[in-house]
Amino acid sequence: MNFPTGTVTFLFTDIEGSTKLWEAQPEAMQAALARHDALLREAIENANGYVFKTVGDAFCAAFTTATDALEATLAAQLALLAEPWPEQTPIKVRMALHTGAVESRDGDYFGQPLNRVARLLATGHGGQSLLSLATSELMRDSLPSGAELRSLGEHRLKDLGRPEVVFQLQHPALPEGFPPLRSLDNPEWKHNLVLQATCFVGREKELREVRKLLQTTRLLTLVGAGGVGKTRLALQAGAEALDGTGEGVWVVELALLADPDLLAQSVARVFGVKEEASKPILQTLIERLKNNTFLLILDNGEHLLEACAVLAEALLRGCPRLQILATSREGLGIAGEQRYRVPPLSQSEAIQLFVERARLQQPDFTITERNAPALETICVRLDGIPLAIELAAARVRSLAPDQIAARLDDRLRLLVGGSRTALPRQQTLRAAIDWSYDLLSPQDQTLLQTLSLFRGGWCLEAAEVVCATTEQESGEILDRLTGLVDKSLVAYEEQQGTARYRLLETIRHYATEHFLSSGDSATLGCKHKDWFLALVEAAEPELKGPDQKSWGDRLEREHDNLRAALSWCREAPEGAQSGLRLAGKLWRFWEMRGHLREGQVRLQVALEHPVGQDASPARGDALNAAGILAFRQGEGERCRRFFLEALNVRRAIGDRQGAAMTLNNLGALATEFDNDPQASQQYFTESLGLFRELGDPWSTAYALGNLGVAARSQGKYEQARDFFRETLTIDRERGDLHGTAVALYNLGSTLGLMGEGEAGQTFLRESLAMRVEAGHRDGIAESLVALAQLLVTAEGGHSPLAAQLWGSAERLREEVGSQMTPVDLPAYEQAVAIAREALGSDAFVGSEQT
Repeated sequence: MNFPTGTVTFLFTDIEGSTKLWEAQPEAMQAALARHDALLREAIENANGYVFKTVGDAFCAAFTTATDALEATLAAQLALLAEPWPEQTPIKVRMALHTGAVESRDGDYFGQPLNRVARLLATGHGGQSLLSLATSELMRDSLPSGAELRSLGEHRLKDLGRPEVVFQLQHPALPEGFPPLRSLDNPEWKHNLVLQATCFVGREKELREVRKLLQTTRLLTLVGAGGVGKTRLALQAGAEALDGTGEGVWVVELALLADPDLLAQSVARVFGVKEEASKPILQTLIERLKNNTFLLILDNGEHLLEACAVLAEALLRGCPRLQILATSREGLGIAGEQRYRVPPLSQSEAIQLFVERARLQQPDFTITERNAPALETICVRLDGIPLAIELAAARVRSLAPDQIAARLDDRLRLLVGGSRTALPRQQTLRAAIDWSYDLLSPQDQTLLQTLSLFRGGWCLEAAEVVCATTEQESGEILDRLTGLVDKSLVAYEEQQGTARYRLLETIRHYATEHFLSSGDSATLGCKHKDWFLALVEAAEPELKGPDQKSWGDRLEREHDNLRAALSWCREAPEGAQSGLRLAGKLWRFWEMRGHLREGQVRLQVALEHPVGQDASPARGDALNAAGILAFRQGEGERCRRFFLEALNVRRAIGDRQGAAMTLNNLGALATEFDNDPQASQQYFTESLGLFRELGDPWSTAYALGNLGVAARSQGKYEQARDFFRETLTIDRERGDLHGTAVALYNLGSTLGLMGEGEAGQTFLRESLAMRVEAGHRDGIAESLVALAQLLVTAEGGHSPLAAQLWGSAERLREEVGSQMTPVDLPAYEQAVAIAREALGSDAFVGSEQT
């Protein structure tokens, strides 16, 4: 069967009352469900349908034509009706058909038609088959024999969007009489939910979670940033909670209410409760509602927070069958409150929302290969915030998606032009954030502005230093930061047991505008730079020790902040020396984590700053670091220029340690690029002598390793092996994981050249395992290649595993060498997976041989 695309007719089905049947008759239900599945699948496939999803007892099928879909529906209902179901498990299936244009990807579908057919299905009853107007129009002249379509009139479905004219499939063999549809027009359902101008998109996970929470709590507050979709989610959850029982669902909109003293009257007005003489309206309201079972939605109450809290507490205490669903930037803060933070849309949901809203401007708008990257960029950079995405989609009437994406740096001016009838704060992105910002105290406004300095998040300790001007203010940062989290302006998450905070990119843009106009940007930017420079200087020795992975992970988390600090150093007149220090200390992190190209570019920028050209320790470090990264990328001449200048600077300022390191690096250059064993031997010997005099075991091991490389390049394998063994011993004793992995790699490669392939593989496997655990991307590629070479030799030139390792290494090297900011490299993840899966668990046991 083919996978239908384009305009598709969908058939959704589920079993009425299946949950109760499972609870009452689990064994009988298991057999009945298997028979149900077989009957439905047979009917669908015989009519050329494609089952693309099953969830529990629900089927989701797609058809190229509406005629085929209706034939499958009729056949399935007739087969289910004819089946002799056991008395304890009577199977009654409701079905719904709808036709529309959808996007298809990876065997699944995306688009509003799927939401529409799901909502249509929810209105039906067991044994009933419903069709939308779109589907019925396609098949009026091609109905199956004996079949008829009966109009049930116009109904508002639970998506609160446009009404739907619903039809029921009728046939002489099928039952006809059913209760009224479970739509918002059902006279038994009490509510004041109003029709929405646009359709509800996505949020299936959030709806399930909210509905589940409403089963166990009486006060649920949906909290989140402005424009994240709290109101729409609350209204949809309210619609889905309607089932004909109790007194229904009632919404009180508070956005336009300015006087907190009128809050109780606003709620009373919704229920038709009038004020009585000499009695508070809240008391009258409670007396009228105390025996009623209903859901009350208090929408947009953040500006009346205290009044909402008092009202909610009184109503919950006086009306034991009442539930409250509130929406606000922050929780009400009363006993028994359950908070649910509404997240941004997922990327697929965000793109779907953009497309749906863009079609309001251009009915033929669709996702293409040409515009798909721009749509992804728009949705990611707008943080998945529905309001921002809707405002961006409105721009398609005058801009192509590529142009919209290109202008997002000025998003607060770009994203305007919402509905004229919407609340003022929903008409522009700036107005939405203004609403939250204006509710803050002056101190919290200042804190939010300063937090815009951070990129990619921050830890509490950094905020306490950067954002406070006095020790007293530093002690207040946690409480004020917590308040911003509560108000949904700062996002909080726990990473490896540590609290970490971040601003949504749109909030950061807004706060940055205020920050730059505050007059403190230069001073605070310097404090931000100083904090991260201190972090990098503390990390430098740790990157050579046993904790190098955890320190590497920490620097990876702060990489965006380090980039921001380097940018400040470039732009500030007084930042030249700091930029040299920061870049010169970061080279080992850049090398270990595969940020080679980025590190080289940033070092070059720091070295070319017009200030800071004089000889200094910082300049010597930066020159040496630039040479190392050029070496790692195979740029021999560029590397030589950096090393020679670094040596001159370090000798001029009397830096014997630094000079020894650069001599060592020049020796490696002579070995790898010049093929000059005499020069390399001279450099390495002089370097080793200085390191031994200085009593530096780490650098001594480094020099010994390079002597081993030089000896190996001359075919002196036994001498090289001895150098590498001594290096390995020192690195193991010091707990230097990176150095140990390099020594293991060199020793394994050398043993392979000596014909000791099995022993060589042992060392290479341990090296690979250590590099995988440390996240050393370039080193992983290096170990994969060496291991592949030994496998080829061992297996006589034919090794599928070697080919696999080689290919993975090449892809990884390409990405490490070309990506400016390789945060989640696909080839890196693939290389790690191949290393773990192809080599087996024994690859990570490790060798104790030296």
